[in-house]
Amino acid sequence: MDNVHILTYGHNATTHDATKAAHLFRPALALNVTALTQELQRSLELVTLLDIFAEYVRPHFHFSGLQLHSSLGVNEMTNSQANTVANRFDIEVEGEHLGQLVYLSDSRFAPTLQAQIKKWHQILAYPLRNALTYNRVLRLATRDPLTGLNNRSDFNVHMEKKLELCRRQHRHFSLMLLDLDNFKQVNDSHGHQVGDQTLQEFAAILRQSVRTTDCIFRFGGDEFAILVDDDNYATNTVVAKRIQTAVANSELMSRYGVSCSIGFALAQAKDVNMSLFERADKALYQAKFSGRNTYRGAPDLSAVPLTSINAHSDNQKPQKNAKIS
Repeated sequence: MDNVHILTYGHNATTHDATKAAHLFRPALALNVTALTQELQRSLELVTLLDIFAEYVRPHFHFSGLQLHSSLGVNEMTNSQANTVANRFDIEVEGEHLGQLVYLSDSRFAPTLQAQIKKWHQILAYPLRNALTYNRVLRLATRDPLTGLNNRSDFNVHMEKKLELCRRQHRHFSLMLLDLDNFKQVNDSHGHQVGDQTLQEFAAILRQSVRTTDCIFRFGGDEFAILVDDDNYATNTVVAKRIQTAVANSELMSRYGVSCSIGFALAQAKDVNMSLFERADKALYQAKFSGRNTYRGAPDLSAVPLTSINAHSDNQKPQKNAKIS
């Protein structure tokens, strides 16, 4: 019986709490520390580490979700589900605060269980620190330092993954290219500091105008791209209109006369990186050529009539069947 751990609430628990405890905690054999340690050393992916750790500790107590809150944002285990109580644990290694592990459950963990979980966290802490360090370095390599958006190198990786999913799983998407109008005049007349502020303002507008499933990139200068997780022309129209409206309402952008031209194209299963990019780039050129501060969709005659694609932003109303919220 030496390696059996029975986890219960304290003696002063109410009958209601005791009922919860019976559901929450289960007698189980001692955690296989050696196996867990070996498994955790095999990955630098944060979600994978959470999945491995959850698999090993779940036989010992009940929780419906596990999240890691760190400087990299919120990561959670696969199939994590929300619940009424968030049990939070600070994770530290040699005085370095890594973040918080949050267990989602229907009850507050008893002190006995909390003490045991903290011991198990000692097994997770070092692999977690290695993974966080790795992901921070990776993020620096794939982020634009001025705007914090993903960079051109990261765009190529995301594009290839999206196209592969499009070919194999029919998960379609769109590519949107954006270019700031009159930006060169801002730099020439007001200096690069104002130019940088304009780019940062536009990056903030893009973040506020798309969904979390859409990916935003800065190529350099005033050139941007969005991988829209939707293959609907109406959705792209709504996104384009939303961005241009936000630019027009921006005090900073209006002060310097900066607007935005947009071109987009829907991905097809036969596409490669260059073919999709060329269609979106041609649509962007048409938007620029037709007077700027417009949006254009690359023609896809098999999807919708050409006349409904090439619409000027000033007189185009979002279609009712747009999927974006």
